[in-house]
Amino acid sequence: MFPKAQVRRILQRVPGKRRFGIYRFLPFFFVLGGTMEWIMINVRVGQETFYDVYRRKASERQYQRRLEDE
Repeated sequence: MFPKAQVRRILQRVPGKRRFGIYRFLPFFFVLGGTMEWIMINVRVGQETFYDVYRRKASERQYQRRLEDE
């Protein structure tokens, strides 16, 4: 991987250290989170997206609860 000194040098190059401190990395994480969300919604693996699977599983759980209640 990367040596520790190389990682430190890359992190030191991100602007705003004096004004924002460690919080200067927040925009990167917002962009990363937004990208992951977009991929889960729009990118299909086979025939399904992450949300298709989530909705189907939630529906199956709800159906099972109804069967148990009856």
